[in-house]
Amino acid sequence: MARGFFITFEGGEGAGKSTQIDALADRLRGKGFDVVVTREPGGSQGAEALRHVILSGAAEPFGPAMEAILFAAARSDHVEQLVRPAVARGAIVLCDRFIDSSRVYQGITSHLQPSFMVSLERVTVNGMMPDLTFVLDIDPAEGLRRATQRRGTGIADRFEKEALAIHRKRRKAFLDIARKEPERCVVVDASDTPQRIGSRIAEIVETRLEASGIKPPLERAGDEI
Repeated sequence: MARGFFITFEGGEGAGKSTQIDALADRLRGKGFDVVVTREPGGSQGAEALRHVILSGAAEPFGPAMEAILFAAARSDHVEQLVRPAVARGAIVLCDRFIDSSRVYQGITSHLQPSFMVSLERVTVNGMMPDLTFVLDIDPAEGLRRATQRRGTGIADRFEKEALAIHRKRRKAFLDIARKEPERCVVVDASDTPQRIGSRIAEIVETRLEASGIKPPLERAGDEI
């Protein structure tokens, strides 16, 4: 069975990750691909159980190291229960946040030791690295405005409520990761219209899939006849 493809979407608050994931999923399904949409923290039963603890801020009093460990526990369950099996069966997995968010939110702006973060990542990912990562880049002030508008009367989560200066530091950290890993990461201007952003993402994904020899199940079956 042909291996699938693992795509992650990263960026600050209000960058439009969910919108673009949904649009790409619709496009790929329309072409006959098996598509799995998921998120972090969450995506599997065990990880979803930890999601509320993390985003509600219940773990915040225990410090950033404890938060990082909870993220790692959620990711390990997510990878082994959902991501790895889906990719193994040939599906395209689209994930809202993954390792880069931990690198930025816990490693950079929470000032955890790089060696600690590398060890957590190695154990929890266990080789399941993304094939492609989109970094949706937007000015943090605009991103927070969007997030506030989207939330309406709801309560800001653990990370949305933080100071603008921290969000700006996170933006720089995401862009630094993209510069260091250009083969995996593609930076997309998230201030453009959703349609133009979606078109660029779709074009890049379709090019990468073709280069990797990944076809929809029906086309693969036709090749084997």
